[in-house]
Amino acid sequence: MTASLAAVLHDGHGIAEPVLHDFVAWARRQGWRVRGLLQVSEVELPDPVSGGQCQRHMELVDIEQGRRYLISQSLGKGSASCCLDAAGVAEASAVLRRALVERPDLVVANRFGKLEVEGGGLRQEMAAVVEAGVPLLTALDRRFLGEWQQFAAELGQTLPPEVPALQRWWLAQLAARQTGASV
Repeated sequence: MTASLAAVLHDGHGIAEPVLHDFVAWARRQGWRVRGLLQVSEVELPDPVSGGQCQRHMELVDIEQGRRYLISQSLGKGSASCCLDAAGVAEASAVLRRALVERPDLVVANRFGKLEVEGGGLRQEMAAVVEAGVPLLTALDRRFLGEWQQFAAELGQTLPPEVPALQRWWLAQLAARQTGASV
């Protein structure tokens, strides 16, 4: 059976995080084994330099063990550069590798973003999960949609940032698993 791959498609920082958190909490209450990483961010609105949203403190949280991985770095007040810390993401990637060994019902990876588009970040771990046949759910900023489509090919789909949409997707995955079909 081919793994299911979906991304919560959004238009900016902080939109997908609460949706993924609420969905994961719901799925775990239902008894499904969900592993992976959720992102927690402090977002400042608006960014004084660009006028857009800016994340200044970002952490990845291990869904199973609760361990937090800092993935942002302080660049100083007024910096317009991206504060994402690739070293923190690399450290957190161990959670996805562990999940691959555990073979849970579902793996959640916080996002398919800049690092993954460039071939780094959690991209290799995400690909390994999919290749192993474990369903994977992530988040995707609309600006990376083209790169996502290249990565996901025919396996991937996008979902709106709404918990009921994620629930319908997940229930369809479970139904397909029971019948041996792929969705």
